[in-house]
Amino acid sequence: MLKKSIAACVAAASVVIAPMTQASEVEVLHWWTSGGEAKSVAYLKERLEGKGVSWKDFAVAGGGGENAMTVLKSRAVSGNPPTAAQIKGPSIQEWGELGFLASIDDVAKTNKWDSLLPGVVSDVMKYDGKYVAAPVNVHRVNWLWANPEVFKKAGASIPTTWADFIVQAKKIKDAGYIALAHGGQAWQDATVFEAVVLGVGGPEYYQKAFVELDMKALDSKTTEEVFKVFGELRQFVDANSPGRDWNVATSMVINGEAAMQIMGDWAKGEFVVAGKKPGTDFVCVASPGTSNAFTFNVDSFAFFKQSDSENQKAQKAMAQEILGSDFQKVFNLNKGSIPARLGMARDEFDTCAHDSMNAFVSSAQTGGLVPSFAHGMAVSEAVSGAIYDVATNYFNSDTSAAEGKKQLVAAVQSAM
Repeated sequence: MLKKSIAACVAAASVVIAPMTQASEVEVLHWWTSGGEAKSVAYLKERLEGKGVSWKDFAVAGGGGENAMTVLKSRAVSGNPPTAAQIKGPSIQEWGELGFLASIDDVAKTNKWDSLLPGVVSDVMKYDGKYVAAPVNVHRVNWLWANPEVFKKAGASIPTTWADFIVQAKKIKDAGYIALAHGGQAWQDATVFEAVVLGVGGPEYYQKAFVELDMKALDSKTTEEVFKVFGELRQFVDANSPGRDWNVATSMVINGEAAMQIMGDWAKGEFVVAGKKPGTDFVCVASPGTSNAFTFNVDSFAFFKQSDSENQKAQKAMAQEILGSDFQKVFNLNKGSIPARLGMARDEFDTCAHDSMNAFVSSAQTGGLVPSFAHGMAVSEAVSGAIYDVATNYFNSDTSAAEGKKQLVAAVQSAM
């Protein structure tokens, strides 16, 4: 899929040329533009500038990164890629196959990255056995964020299963609140769909159906049940949802307009920026039925080949800084995620982060640690796009669960 889209860009946009970077400068493409995210990336800029490396910000708004990837493809095929770009999962391998990525293996070996990173993270950062990307964090995607005051006023309790979610959400809706804060964008629909998949089917089904793409698992009664539950959530989303950004939905929970949001732990960054404290002003729990599981999303910067030797040095300085313990701490405190680097001190992290760290370790031991298909960690861009389309079309229609399953199977088969 990436190769096809790159080819299309060559034909349609090969004349796109951006200004050349200056010596000892990194031009960084990312989509971190919300409060907690912007604060996190600003710290990386500050660290690099302290080492004499200037930062040219190349932010492209759009919570799921689709807009940023479109711009990156145009820049890459024009022969002027940025120094580094926010890329993750299988897409790193695809860019590597196309020959665009630069090896930072010397930095990794000098700083012993293989011993600093869990295997599930380091494997994704390599192409052909060499590091071409550096991870900044590990996100847990399967979180439910809740405003305890709204629950109290509605006489409801935090749900731990999807059946209970429906019961409690009805109480909240009847009390005059929005039960589920949601942004009607394809990637957000896919995020909620993924949580339902994991909660209804469990980690083993999730792995078979949405990572290995086992057609028997995908075309099963369990998948039909997933669509049934997913469809029941429509009634708890407000009419203004279409097009809403994820952080605006988070603010609805922060401000007490809505009771819950299903979103990755980057949402916590918004609560923190708003001065809210976990356990008091907001509650973080695993999404219904997923307390024994962890869908991971690893944000990372992949490094693109540079012809200028000074920019190559700047690139390696950036790679080294990303895995430094100070950056890993401050970045993740701001972002809401947990460090990608192992052995970090926990004392400055809050209870949500501690829960995430514990769940990451325990789920890795029990088989509940699975890559997020909604956030580019599990399947190819083509397959994830097919899942996005089916999930969002289903959520915005009155299609039956049986038909939803049928459409998903057909879409995934055609995208493989």
